[in-house]
Amino acid sequence: MSSIDRTATRFRGPFEPASLIRMNVHNRSAFAGTADDFLRWNEGREGKREFVDGRVTEMMVGVSRHHITLASRLSILVGGRLPGDVYTFGSADFAVRTSRGIRYPDFFVDHAPTATNDLAVQNAVLLAEILSPSSLALDFGPKAVEYMAIPSLRHYLVLSQDEPRVWLWDRGEGGFAEPAMIDGADRTVTLSAFDLTLSLADLYRGIA
Repeated sequence: MSSIDRTATRFRGPFEPASLIRMNVHNRSAFAGTADDFLRWNEGREGKREFVDGRVTEMMVGVSRHHITLASRLSILVGGRLPGDVYTFGSADFAVRTSRGIRYPDFFVDHAPTATNDLAVQNAVLLAEILSPSSLALDFGPKAVEYMAIPSLRHYLVLSQDEPRVWLWDRGEGGFAEPAMIDGADRTVTLSAFDLTLSLADLYRGIA
């Protein structure tokens, strides 16, 4: 079992100990503006950054081949099966607003917007993050809390990079329950908001 999966298996609540947080950041700087101000300021700039608690966090760029493969597969196997007049989907270059600011998930599905020049997801239905050693505690901790506070969100999905294993949070009548860990190439993930079943064998083909 990888170090990522050992830590994720121990996950029991919204935050892991601070010692586990190894964020892939360069630096943080204050930003005198709102989340919308940040989106306008950030549009077209090189590099990757998020806006959290009034501060801009510079993020390292560059991902593994497994990471980009999984993001592409989500676009094909989830986004490609959804009606385009109802939903839009995309990847880490498009923002989502949270209670703490602006995040950039690895994959999202949004209700189709009425405007075409938005800079952020308006009504996220699915958000997904692909684990890396530097993002593990963030994806299982603060991001999970922020994402699940989005009223429109139905599913939050976290994916292992190296083997067919995912964690799925589903919103029920009483809110989000504890995540279900689903592992093994013979398993499937049900995304009930879309009446869609995702095969881990298809998602991880050529990876594991």
